[in-house]
Amino acid sequence: MAAYRAALGGSLAAVRLLPLGRCRPSPAPGSTLSGAAMEPAPCWLAGLRFDNRALRALPVEAPPPGPEGAPSAPRRVPGACFTRVRPTPLRHPRLVALSEPALALLGLGAPPAGEAEAEAALFFSGNALLPGSEPAAHCYCGHQFGQFAGQLGDGAAMYLGEVCTATGERWELQLKGAGPTPFSRQADGRKVLRSSIREFLCSEAMFHLGVPTTRAGACVTSESTVVRDVFYDGNPKYEQCTVVLRIASTFIRFGSFEIFKSADEHTGRAGPSVGRNDIRVQLLDYVISSFYPEIQAAHASDRVQRNAAFFREVTRRTAWMVAEWQCVGFCHGVLNTDNMSILGLTIDYGPFGFLDRYDPDHVCNASDNTGRYAYSKQPEVCKWNLQKLAEALQPELPLELGEAILAEEFDVEFQRHYMQKMRRKLGLVQVELEEDRALVSKLLETMHLTGADFTNTFFLLSSFPVELESPGLAEFLARLMEQCASLEELRLAFRPQMDPRQLSMMLMLAQSNPQLFALMGTRAGITRELERVEQQSRLEQLSMAELQSRNQGHWADWLQAYRARLDKDLEGAGDAAAWQAERVRVMHANNPKYVLRNYIAQNAIEAAERGDFSEVRRVLKLLENPYHCEAGAATDPEATEADGADGRQRSYSSKPPLWAAELCVT
Repeated sequence: MAAYRAALGGSLAAVRLLPLGRCRPSPAPGSTLSGAAMEPAPCWLAGLRFDNRALRALPVEAPPPGPEGAPSAPRRVPGACFTRVRPTPLRHPRLVALSEPALALLGLGAPPAGEAEAEAALFFSGNALLPGSEPAAHCYCGHQFGQFAGQLGDGAAMYLGEVCTATGERWELQLKGAGPTPFSRQADGRKVLRSSIREFLCSEAMFHLGVPTTRAGACVTSESTVVRDVFYDGNPKYEQCTVVLRIASTFIRFGSFEIFKSADEHTGRAGPSVGRNDIRVQLLDYVISSFYPEIQAAHASDRVQRNAAFFREVTRRTAWMVAEWQCVGFCHGVLNTDNMSILGLTIDYGPFGFLDRYDPDHVCNASDNTGRYAYSKQPEVCKWNLQKLAEALQPELPLELGEAILAEEFDVEFQRHYMQKMRRKLGLVQVELEEDRALVSKLLETMHLTGADFTNTFFLLSSFPVELESPGLAEFLARLMEQCASLEELRLAFRPQMDPRQLSMMLMLAQSNPQLFALMGTRAGITRELERVEQQSRLEQLSMAELQSRNQGHWADWLQAYRARLDKDLEGAGDAAAWQAERVRVMHANNPKYVLRNYIAQNAIEAAERGDFSEVRRVLKLLENPYHCEAGAATDPEATEADGADGRQRSYSSKPPLWAAELCVT
């Protein structure tokens, strides 16, 4: 253990890859870094066995010769899917939190008391390498905000290797924030505490919500710092360098197949491996045989049909994933093609957010000025990204065949899964009716009109009294009204963002020089600003009593339709009591009580920045059980937290405080 303390107290000058066991080959030539010191030996993590199949199956660029640091120098990486790199050590790494359920995927039990935290901090920061790991950075391209950006790649993430478990599973490990790679461009390859805590917590939250996702096993911070301008407003500050251990079957993404793209007609950028169809074939063979073996087995003699079946399955999985997002109110924020998993997993948590007040046009990413990735547009954008994947697969998949599959599968699969999930959220457990689409649409419209909290409203519906003359109806309505936005909330939400003089000038420009106005790309923003001004004017004329009366009218109308639909569902059941019990059970299993609201994450971040990681760990445990506990289940983890702004105690399932509306995530 003294070795851990010594390594934690300073930087490791270099690393060495150590062969271990028969499940993997020795490191490839060029992978052992010269001048390396002997690595500390792990204890708790000693059972991890690496077999780095991706590096055997796909072309790997060896680091070019040169001085210390040359392997991470920014450059194009042609003719390769990976390039060998090494983590840059941090000063005094310290464990923020571990996710035991995620680490259990690797066959790891609960960390033993004593030095386990120091061991985790040492190896999961990248300050030391586990025996058999072979750090590499993955090369990919991407369409960012609709424009082809050329080579991107793992600029802040590093493949460590693939762990094989005793049950035959294989998991890729990544360190995010471990230092520069050839793909870091002008950046430093680091992530900071606030963004790392958000990714760590949300990766695990999404898994426990039942949404397909990559996982996060650990979060490690340090005394090393980098400068970040958080709001891009000219006020940079020092922030702590932090690393997240990410886990998935693979982190290959749509953009992995875009490295072969020729010069884009709009941006002029090209992928680094233009013309290398041989590598595209290798990549397809690797992905399908490794992650879609049933497709490989069914179409072994017909590559085109195999590739078509692969694209069909990716389309279905992506549609299913985004349907799940919509049903839990999740906004990704940066749905570029390089952030789309080839396995249909939620990947790369950046400026994400869960809906508080329901707003279909909600944009969680403060830098998304056009609203391209708004909540309601996510299905459309995922389909657009699949179109780009189809283009990237040709000629191995003829484009007309890929487009036909996309047109045939995506919308149908999305609507099917979305409606299945929504019926469960509404407790419609007996029969499926075509009118259900209109019921769901009207519910969302009512939530929008009343500013209802997305998560809490769905959760509350499980307590709706089904009986027509139920004495509990008045109490239910009162609780429902509490989930609607107050005048103060609405006035804050629709507060104009532009100076009136600036808005007036932009409107004058739109009239006098529409061509220039169009080139500036601000039409959508001006439209939204005009809507805010109009809404703010209406709100100024509205009293709280009038708002509540209006909200009650909207909800009374919808609840009447909901009760009528529940009556039809009950008709198909033989036992009313059993039907009611099943309805409530299904609703509790599909409507979370807890999601990672931005203000909850922010409170945990602020505590961690003061050196207190207890709130991160507390929220992590809470999010492991997001659904309502049923009778006989474990104790409900309901708890309260101190509001970061006013110090009041607030339930984790409460509507967010007013200050949460001011949070800016980029």
